[in-house]
Amino acid sequence: MKVKDMEVGLTLDLKDLGGFLKLSVPECGCYVEAISIKIDGGSSWLYQGVVGAFQGKIVSAVEEAIPQKITEEMLKLDALLQDLPNKIPVGDVASLNVTFVSDPVLSNSSIDFKVNGLFTAEDQIFASNYPHRQQTTSVTCSGANEMIKISLHENVLQSASLVYFYADYMHWLVDKIPDQALLNTAGWKYIVPQLYKQYPNDDMHLNISVSAPPLVKVTKQGIGATIYADVIIDVLDANEVIPVACISLVIDASGSAHILWNNLAGSIRVEYLSATLKWSNIGNLHMLLVQTVLSTVIKTVVVPYVNLHLMRGFPLPLPHGFALENARIRYADSGILICSNVSYKTSVLI
Repeated sequence: MKVKDMEVGLTLDLKDLGGFLKLSVPECGCYVEAISIKIDGGSSWLYQGVVGAFQGKIVSAVEEAIPQKITEEMLKLDALLQDLPNKIPVGDVASLNVTFVSDPVLSNSSIDFKVNGLFTAEDQIFASNYPHRQQTTSVTCSGANEMIKISLHENVLQSASLVYFYADYMHWLVDKIPDQALLNTAGWKYIVPQLYKQYPNDDMHLNISVSAPPLVKVTKQGIGATIYADVIIDVLDANEVIPVACISLVIDASGSAHILWNNLAGSIRVEYLSATLKWSNIGNLHMLLVQTVLSTVIKTVVVPYVNLHLMRGFPLPLPHGFALENARIRYADSGILICSNVSYKTSVLI
């Protein structure tokens, strides 16, 4: 059998439908100029005549069957699109909202999808209404092998800050530090003399709590954050925890983003820390000395702990089975741009 000059035309419509992609086939057609069928065998002369008589109907049947089969397969693909997850779990506390927010945009060589991308608490209370912003930036991906571009607005990071703050994940009780002597009033003898005088040789805790969601800002120079925290100095006296003073901190931190597998990870460092006395039950404190001690504790204990969690990262919204390769990160005003090649690996789980 030979088919001469067969043409198939197909028009697909891909739209956002309430956060999910809807695929439809407005038009599908097939044209066959001719089909030549040659039968060999003992009675081929008989069947050949029958085939010749019905050749026109065979062409028509093919022209009807191919569009029908294509439409059936497109409906299966549409069902798969409807089953795409609308969120990606990030640990036990948060999820990444990956519902679509607009119709895909097609060009001659690419397709552009926009998803919500914000962090949402598992109970759907916090950050679910944080404003989604369209990411527009003059920074582009220029590498010849970079097949994918992922653009994240700084609101993605800010929504994560909001979710984890209200989930009480920004509270630390510091009872062990590299210089353990600083967690005994004897170590504060020359920093806060009245503390040692009132509670001689008693162990201490530093109760550190972030007092408001950290403010995250992305510029061309990188990621910055302003963190407000309170440190309550607790003295352990005769098995009783006694709060003796509260110090308010304002921390200016810088951060950097990294790609770890298909996750966007990161790390932070303290650039500047200022301390003021919020309240005290032991009189006035020499705040410059106290600020120096607390800065050391934050840098050597709290920041490494936070970075340990940040380096785990959160999953980027990639199709199942695809993996980033040779990814680069570029910073822009209000956003992060990830430029990467991709490979298909069936073992990758998104």
